[in-house]
Amino acid sequence: MNKNVKLVYSTDPKENRTCPNCKEMVISCSCQPAQEVSVSKFTVIFRLEKSGRGGKTVTVLDGFPKNENYLKELTKELKSKCGVGGTYLLSASSGIIEIQGDKREALKKILDAKKIRFKGM
Repeated sequence: MNKNVKLVYSTDPKENRTCPNCKEMVISCSCQPAQEVSVSKFTVIFRLEKSGRGGKTVTVLDGFPKNENYLKELTKELKSKCGVGGTYLLSASSGIIEIQGDKREALKKILDAKKIRFKGM
């Protein structure tokens, strides 16, 4: 389907759906499909970042699969158990979770309980 043409009305149910990510029609959607989440297939890498953040320390967990729903739920759980703020990002190769402060020990305990492998600090 041409990108310059906007569908006004159609009786075909497949043509009426739009992609939730890129807001294009499902037929012409170019989004990447979400990766399956298998705990044994990835290893999370811990980093502490301070530069470019106004002197604040942030714990970065890198290496998650690119699955937005999984990252959103895991980030929400990590933030509530640590009692801090944070966010998740989808980079070109993997998913990233940023948690405010130096919460490495608490995060390692939570990831151990979930049987998620990790390395780093």
